[in-house]
Amino acid sequence: MSSPEIASLSWGQMKVKGCSTTYKDCKVWPGGSRTWDWRETGTNHSPGVQPADLEEVVKKGVKTVVIGRGMSEALQVPASTVDYLKKHGIDVLVLQTEKAVAEYNALAAQGVKVGGVFHSTC
Repeated sequence: MSSPEIASLSWGQMKVKGCSTTYKDCKVWPGGSRTWDWRETGTNHSPGVQPADLEEVVKKGVKTVVIGRGMSEALQVPASTVDYLKKHGIDVLVLQTEKAVAEYNALAAQGVKVGGVFHSTC
């Protein structure tokens, strides 16, 4: 099962190839995607992305996770979240969202089992 391509990204909108939903923030993994609803885990820009935000993606057997911090990189990623991924043997890339999407799509095109969480605004 391959990771779906992110077909488009603009401020506040993301489209994943093969999915009719337009996301504001999204999670992607080999074979799927869904809305990333920060309310599920109480996530805010600070302290930022929590291990709980990534559990679902980790359970899909990914080898790499790409985290998009937003267009202006307002979303924080604490060291504890990076450590959580590394403890599971997962490579992690933390980038501005446009760069994160480009990197994610490049890895997906190479057949890497890549997942990601992407914030499409600030």
